[in-house]
Amino acid sequence: MATPITETQVKRESLNLRVPPEARDLIDQAARVLGKNRTEFILEASCRAAEDALLDRALLRVDDDAFAAFQARLDQPAAPNDRLRKTMQAAAPWALE
Repeated sequence: MATPITETQVKRESLNLRVPPEARDLIDQAARVLGKNRTEFILEASCRAAEDALLDRALLRVDDDAFAAFQARLDQPAAPNDRLRKTMQAAAPWALE
């Protein structure tokens, strides 16, 4: 069994940013709301944005049979079930009351 890596064993690199005070204040406010510090917030948000950017440019290749099977599944209507009925009857979160 592999030995888990502790926080003290992880090598850290420094990353310096120069930001306008308004941006820093906004980041700090959002971090506080989420119970994080500035570094945790920026690192998490930056990594999420980096993953999104890379995934947006990912190209998946499949053979014709696999693609046809994928399309066939997309074209099938959703099978009714309790969760689907509840979702379809719920008001949209953005709908005005």
